[in-house]
Amino acid sequence: MSFFCSSTPSKASNIVSKVVPRQVLPFLYPAESLQCLNPRSRRGARRQLPLQMISTTTQGLEAWFIKSLASAGQCHKHHPKILHPITFFSSQRPDLSGKRKPAHNVAFRRQQSTRDTDGKAEGSKGGQKLTRQELLDLVDQYDGDTPTDQVPLFEIPNLYQPSNGPHVTVSDKPEDEWPPPHYTWPADAETKIRLAEFESAVDATDLSEDPDDLYQIYRTLPGPRAPYLPAPLRAKFLRHLYTVEQKDEVSMLRYLSVVDDLKNSAIPLNIVEWNSAISFAARYVTRSSEIEVEAALHMFKEMEHVAGIRANGTTFNILFDVASKAGKFTLAEMIYKEMNSRALEHDRYHHVSLIHYQGLQRNGDGARAAYRTLVESCEIVDTVVLNAMISALILSSEPNSAENIYERMKHIHLNRDSDTPLPTRSFLAQREITRVLKRLAKRSKFNKRKRDAFQNKAIVAPDLQTYRILVNYFATKAGDLNKTATLLQEMRWFKVPLHGALFLALFKGFSLHGGIRYTHWSEHRLESVWNAYSFAVKRGEDNLHTSQWMAVWILRAFAKCSGKARTAAVWADIKAQWQPNEMELEFVLTRLRPLMEGPDAAHMKHDWLLGTL
Repeated sequence: MSFFCSSTPSKASNIVSKVVPRQVLPFLYPAESLQCLNPRSRRGARRQLPLQMISTTTQGLEAWFIKSLASAGQCHKHHPKILHPITFFSSQRPDLSGKRKPAHNVAFRRQQSTRDTDGKAEGSKGGQKLTRQELLDLVDQYDGDTPTDQVPLFEIPNLYQPSNGPHVTVSDKPEDEWPPPHYTWPADAETKIRLAEFESAVDATDLSEDPDDLYQIYRTLPGPRAPYLPAPLRAKFLRHLYTVEQKDEVSMLRYLSVVDDLKNSAIPLNIVEWNSAISFAARYVTRSSEIEVEAALHMFKEMEHVAGIRANGTTFNILFDVASKAGKFTLAEMIYKEMNSRALEHDRYHHVSLIHYQGLQRNGDGARAAYRTLVESCEIVDTVVLNAMISALILSSEPNSAENIYERMKHIHLNRDSDTPLPTRSFLAQREITRVLKRLAKRSKFNKRKRDAFQNKAIVAPDLQTYRILVNYFATKAGDLNKTATLLQEMRWFKVPLHGALFLALFKGFSLHGGIRYTHWSEHRLESVWNAYSFAVKRGEDNLHTSQWMAVWILRAFAKCSGKARTAAVWADIKAQWQPNEMELEFVLTRLRPLMEGPDAAHMKHDWLLGTL
């Protein structure tokens, strides 16, 4: 029985108690219409944080980047290290929000199951071997020549570049540096007690835990704090600070404040710590803008010109990623070419970034070319790579091709040992898997047998990110509730855990497509989704909490489908469960006020044939 078919709230609650602890499944649509398969931290309002050190020159980022790279090719080892405090960010960031282009509905035809149509994916249950051609066939390829077949995606890097000049060094002995790399300040009795407490806390804290408690203990040390820490303890502490599941404003300021302490004390950072600082400066917001691009480039310039640390492939991948997401495609290509000029070899990260780059440019053929380059480079194809292709094709207005990839992913998993449950991946596990795949691809690059063995062990089944991409598209842009319900039902087979992003997409769908007669996005179904969401929040499900944007979209959905009275009642329930702070409350009320002052949807039902009744 679906939640939509329940006749009383008590019956719906009973069904929710059986399903919601694991899935968000049948509450979208009647069960008989579904084509089923066989058997944490709350975010405040996004504040923009400009750099105090940003130049006011009228030159563009591209010209500035060329000028910086002109001197980056010089040797840095003989340059004196100028160590002086630099403040990265202020507490304000200009509002860069803009109106989006209105989403439009797209009609789709249902793709036939690849079990019947894709002969190349046929295999035995015991395990399916994927050849290189079959990996290429996971993504639809067009017959005939295309512009991307004639012109390479980017120039292939020359791995044997000439030397960038004589490397003159005065001395590379550690004892000739001042202060020595492992020098620590002597501490008094009270400071020693605090240091012992801090070291115990660092050793006892797991990398998956929030490092805020460690940071607060660190702040109790006497200034300038960092010189009192032994080098191994500093490295462990910094690793806790930059290993976070999702970068935000709080984690960024926390990490960069410690980096500032190190620089003020003339303590050098290694390349990993510099890359983490650049990544925080570029990715602490959900949507990157020109502000984040310039912040990352300034930090890159400081790393190479002031600290004398030569950038590696990871550095350029971070810069390329933030430039692409900010829409600075010319700058992104310049960064890519600079990486090639330095003879930095491409790896898994760079190939996936290129796929996403082509998707952001709405270039489906370019994304296919990038995927083909990844396969031909002997990189291992897994769910992460195919998710990037699905996202790129949807951005390129090719949802049918994206859905074909999803169907083939399901088919490959079913032809393997489908009874084996897929492992639940934390962000640490996923990061380690990516590193392992990168190392395995490097080991098997010139050994086809090894490469095929590693590829056949890679997981290509749909995961949470796959369903987030597809559900968000079909619910918000396409407005196809039938397909959305089918996708959520299929999550049960792959045991994909519940996540708040799926509910957010559903409430957005009701807000955008509800309030109209003869639509599937009805008031009755909205109530069923709300009951399921409210019940899951009360149970304390992982990856599910009420945020300010979740509250806003819930209220918009009810204002569109149910009217003002029901919206006010739902807002009272949200406040009782959520208990927002002052900033969050003001954020929601600012967006709730126009809904309550406008026309009441309960008295204005639109009909696509007859107009307003």
